[in-house]
Amino acid sequence: MKKTLLPGIPEEMPRELRSFLSGAAVYDSSSSPEAKVYFVEKENGYYLKVSGKGTLEKEAQMTKYFHAKGLGPEVLQYITGDQDWLLTAAVDGEDCLHERYLSDPKRLCDTLAHELRRLHEADFTGCPVPDRTAEYLAFAEKNYRAGTYDSSHFPDSFGYPSAQDAYAVLSAGKDALQSKVLLHGDYCLPNVILKDWALSGFIDVGCGGVGDRHIDLFWGVWSLEFNLKTDRYRGRFLDAYGRDKVDESLLKVITAAEVFG
Repeated sequence: MKKTLLPGIPEEMPRELRSFLSGAAVYDSSSSPEAKVYFVEKENGYYLKVSGKGTLEKEAQMTKYFHAKGLGPEVLQYITGDQDWLLTAAVDGEDCLHERYLSDPKRLCDTLAHELRRLHEADFTGCPVPDRTAEYLAFAEKNYRAGTYDSSHFPDSFGYPSAQDAYAVLSAGKDALQSKVLLHGDYCLPNVILKDWALSGFIDVGCGGVGDRHIDLFWGVWSLEFNLKTDRYRGRFLDAYGRDKVDESLLKVITAAEVFG
C-alpha cells in the first residue's frame, strides 16, 4: 500500500484525534476518491479514514463486528461531524497486492478462494446488517432510475450494450438472490491482509453484511482479473471456492447490478 509522508497533521482533523496523533509521522495512504486514508506511524500502526458525514457509520459497525469474530482490525474511534472519521488499528501483515503474493498468482488465487469460502461459512448471528442483499438491490434500482450507468470502472459495461439490457437481466434474476452468508462486500486484493500466506484479517467492510455470496464471488473474480491483468484465474478461483455453491446465472445478475454503480 503506497504511503506518502505528510509535513504535518491535517488542520481539519478533530481535536481528540490530533492529540492521539501528536508526535507521530502521518502518511497519506489513500487509494480511491471516495475517502481519504491516513497511516499513522505509532506503536504497531493505525489507519484513519475520512469521508462524508454519515458515510462511515456502517463501516464502523461492520469493522467492530468482524473484529469481534477475529476477522478484522480493532476500531479505536468513530467520530461524526462535518465529516466522518474512523480510526482503526493496523492489521498485521500485507495486503494481497504485495509482490510476494502477486509473484505466485496460482497460490494467491487459491488462498483468496479458500478464505472467502471460510468467511461465507462463518456464523453471522448478531450481524448489524441483516439483509445486505435488499440494500444492494435497492441501490442498483435507485441508480438505474437516476440514469447512472457506470462505465468508469467497467469500460465495456460487462458486455451489456445498454442500461436497459443490464436492467432486464437484473429484473429477471434478482428474486433468486438470497441473504444467507456473511459478506465482505468489496472482496478485492487490497482488502485481504495476509501474513506469511495465512489470513490476518479483512479491511474496508463497509459494504458487508448478511447477503448473497455471489456479490463477493463477483468481486473476487473481478479483482483477480484487474490486478493480475488476465482472466485466466476466473475458473480456478471458482473451482477452489467450490462449484457446489456457485451459480453462474447469478453471477450474471450481480454483473448486471454492478453497472449501476
